[in-house]
Amino acid sequence: MHTIESIIRAYGPALARVASSYEADRALREDLLQETLFAIHRALPSLREDASLAPFIFRIAHNRGVTHALRQRAARRSDIPVELPVSPQTPEERRIESERTLRLQAAIRRLPLPYRQVITLVLEDMSHQEIGEVLGLGVSNVGVRVNRAKAQLKELLRDR
Repeated sequence: MHTIESIIRAYGPALARVASSYEADRALREDLLQETLFAIHRALPSLREDASLAPFIFRIAHNRGVTHALRQRAARRSDIPVELPVSPQTPEERRIESERTLRLQAAIRRLPLPYRQVITLVLEDMSHQEIGEVLGLGVSNVGVRVNRAKAQLKELLRDR
């Protein structure tokens, strides 16, 4: 039996990254993460014993993120910035990595929502099968979206 505590330990950082793909403001991102964790906690009793945990929680996280993004977009009518953690290195390497991360975040924010969703899950090392389970898509459809998202990202990153 999975508990919310074990899910937070195992998936907390990944869920925080998903939340950051929908919200840049630290306080709003934290609210979104808490809302997501609460939704996961409420939904845990419905998780079948034979079901995979990762697709289950990422589906909830993305559904909450989409709802949040639509609410925020309606309220602000602006893009949704993202902030991802940067791994520690030398100060110069951190600066360069931070610039690369910011460029990638900006490019991901500019992707259409279906492509943003798949690329976020790819970056979490989920398989196409798992991504399909999360988003309710077939594996081939996931592959098409991933390829299109990567092509658009390359184009967006080249433009800058």
